[in-house]
Amino acid sequence: MLKYVLIMIQKLAKLLLEKKLVISTAESCTGGLLSSILTDISGSSAYTKLNFVTYANEAKHYVLGVSTKILEKYGAVSEECAKEMAEGLMKITGCDIALCTTGIAGPTGGTNEKPVGLCYISCKYLGKIRVKKLLLSPDIDRCEMKKEFARHAIEFAFNVLTGN
Repeated sequence: MLKYVLIMIQKLAKLLLEKKLVISTAESCTGGLLSSILTDISGSSAYTKLNFVTYANEAKHYVLGVSTKILEKYGAVSEECAKEMAEGLMKITGCDIALCTTGIAGPTGGTNEKPVGLCYISCKYLGKIRVKKLLLSPDIDRCEMKKEFARHAIEFAFNVLTGN
């Protein structure tokens, strides 16, 4: 998987540099891994300026402006929360692309409605927010789960930018 992620991040970085776009991240379940991967490319300071790890609900609310109503009604691991994370991230960073993750990496913490392996990835670009829902096997180790969530986020951002 490592080689595949490297190829994907190189493709995304090239696209961001060519289009002179800035991407920002707000991460929960990936805990900063997505930001780390985005900066693995030399020259990444041209396309990434400000990223956040908003792990707790309070951080999602106070930093990104996710409404307490959304958090209470739908929870942090929801499409609604992922959308508000992207909205807030774009407002506070002025980025061109807002990429966010929220999910349950396990091995504990899941429920029947929201099992371990559930992740929502949001990407706001050109005024439109798209959300991808992932449901990975709960048997995946926590560190591998975070890597898979981050890999899917990078792919998703690339697909959003290329219109796929």
